[in-house]
Amino acid sequence: MKVDVVSRKLVKPCTPTPTNLKNYHISFMDELNPTMNVVGILYYKGATAEHLHHLEQSLSKILPQFYPFSGRYMKHDHLVLCTDQGAQLIEANVDIELLQVIEPNSSIKPEQLNDLLPCEIGEADEETDPILSVQINKFTCGGIAIGICISHRIVDACSLGTFISAWSNASLAKVDDTKEIISPTFDGPVFFPGKNFPNPEFGTTRSSDNGLYNIVCRRLMFDKNAISCLKTGATTAKTGGRLISRVQVISGLIMKAISMIDSTRALFVAQAVNMRERTIPVIPKHSCGNLAALAITECSAEESRKMGYEDFVRLLGGDARKTVGDCAQILSEGGYGDKFLIDGSHYASEKSLRSDVNVVWMTDWSKFRFYEADLGFGKPVWASVTNVVIKNHVLLMSNKEGDGIEAWVNLEENDMGNFDREINNLFVKLSLEMHAIGPGPGAATWS
Repeated sequence: MKVDVVSRKLVKPCTPTPTNLKNYHISFMDELNPTMNVVGILYYKGATAEHLHHLEQSLSKILPQFYPFSGRYMKHDHLVLCTDQGAQLIEANVDIELLQVIEPNSSIKPEQLNDLLPCEIGEADEETDPILSVQINKFTCGGIAIGICISHRIVDACSLGTFISAWSNASLAKVDDTKEIISPTFDGPVFFPGKNFPNPEFGTTRSSDNGLYNIVCRRLMFDKNAISCLKTGATTAKTGGRLISRVQVISGLIMKAISMIDSTRALFVAQAVNMRERTIPVIPKHSCGNLAALAITECSAEESRKMGYEDFVRLLGGDARKTVGDCAQILSEGGYGDKFLIDGSHYASEKSLRSDVNVVWMTDWSKFRFYEADLGFGKPVWASVTNVVIKNHVLLMSNKEGDGIEAWVNLEENDMGNFDREINNLFVKLSLEMHAIGPGPGAATWS
C-alpha cells in the first residue's frame, strides 16, 4: 500500500479565539501523559469532491469550540498558545482499493495503517507540531479513510470521541434532532491545576522506528458468540453472580495470555478509567483533556501462573470497579484526589522501569461512538487505530454491530509469537473456532 500526499494546508477557526482564551495552561493530568498523539481512522465507502470541501468547512466551523486544537503547545511554559495557527489538513492518494484494507484476511499489516495518519504518532510537543492533524486518504475505488491525530499532551481518547461527534453534527446538511448536542469544555486545569511535572518516560519516540523496542501489533476480533461463550466460562462462584461485560471478559482472556509469555515475572496492569460523570462535583461528559485515573492490578509470578482467565476477569473487573468508586472522592477537599492520581501515575512509571515486572497498559474505547460518525456521506464501514508503538499496550474497541470487541495488542516482536501460541491454546481449551469474518488487516477472529 502506497500513500502519496497531494496537498497540505492549515484550517483556521471560522471565528477568532477570544483574547481571554489565548493562553491555555494544561493540567497536571495532561503533564503526566506520554509525548504522543491520540489517533483514530474512520473508513467510508465514498465521498465526492463537494463532500470533501464541505468537510473542510465543517472543521473550520467547530474549531472555535475546540479552540486549543488550533493552537501550538509551548512545552517550556506548559501551555497552549491559542492564536489560531490552525489545524493541519492533508489530502493523500492511496494506490489500492478500500476493500483491500478492510476485507477479511487482508494482506495489509496493522503497522501499515500508520501511513493513513497525518503524522507520526510520536510527533507531538514541539512548537511546530499542530495540536490537531487530519488526513483524508482517497482510495482508487472512491472510498476514503480519515486519519486523525490529536496531541495526547492536551486530550485523551474520550476527547477524540467528543471531537468526532461534534464534527459529525456540524457536517450534516440538516439538523438531526436525534443527535446529542455536543458542548465541549476545557476545564481540566480548573479541577487539576498544572504542577510543571517533567514529561514521563514511556519509551515513545518521534519516529515510528522506536529505538528502544521493536513493537508489532496484533488485531483480535471477538464476535458475540465468542463473547457469550467466554462469559459463560467466567461466570463462577468467584464472581458472585455479577454480570460480566464484554470488555471485562476479553481483558481477562488477553491478560492470561500475556502473563504466560514470561511466567517468571510479576504482572502489573494499569487500566485507564474515565473520570467524567463519576466525580463529585461532576466533571462533564464532554470535558476535553486527560481525565482518566489508573486502576492498578498486581500479581506475583506464582499467582499469575495459578490463575485462569476467569480469575483475571474477576480481579481486573474488581480493581476497575474500585477505581470507579474512588472517583467520587477525587475532587473532595484535603488533596486526596491529587495524591491518588499523581501517586498512581508515578507508581506505574516506576514499575515500568523494572526488569522483573511485566507492565501492561489497557484502555477501553468501546463506548466511543465512532460508528455513528456521519460526516455528510454516510456512516463509517470500519473504525480502527494503528500500531501505537508502546510496549505491552492493549486497546479495546467495539465492532460495527456493537456486540463484539476488536482488541489491538502491541507487544515486542520477540513476544508476539509466544502470545499467539498462548491465546490459541486458550481457545482450543475453550472449544472456540477461529474464522475469517469482519473487516480489517491482521485479524484473528473467533466465534
